[in-house]
Amino acid sequence: MVQLRPQRPDDLPLLLGADRPFDVGPSAPRTAPGPCDLEAAGVLTVLDDAGAVAGEVSWRWHEHRWGATGGSGCPVVAVWLRPDARGRGTGGAAVESLVELLLLHTTAHRVEGHADADDAAGQRALEAAGLVREGVARGARWRRGAHRDVVLHALVRTDRS
Repeated sequence: MVQLRPQRPDDLPLLLGADRPFDVGPSAPRTAPGPCDLEAAGVLTVLDDAGAVAGEVSWRWHEHRWGATGGSGCPVVAVWLRPDARGRGTGGAAVESLVELLLLHTTAHRVEGHADADDAAGQRALEAAGLVREGVARGARWRRGAHRDVVLHALVRTDRS
């Protein structure tokens, strides 16, 4: 069982500067965010079943909408775990908890997750959280000096009923 909580300044040394091959990560030190606004973007610390900092989950509202109306927007979720917290189902459980928060406290009908095509662990975490693989966006992400394919996963509110 994982817990999510707002990040605190003492979390940051455990989360910054670590190996992050599949995400950009901040290039400069950041400060812990204020209270979370689920209708905007944010980051939460993931605590493992022993209460230790395991990583973080984040969300942002997709820059593009699937239609012209406000109801066509959706949050995109992501997870990063410390190396010692990987391989135990923590990532999937953390994403699932975040998706539940978003569905309970926003009007989002759809929640997306994007993982690099060669990020098998990221894809497994999204699928463990109930997101369904929908396809590949070819060359959609610029990372580490090249355009990379991204696997799109999503869950819609009606999947939970």
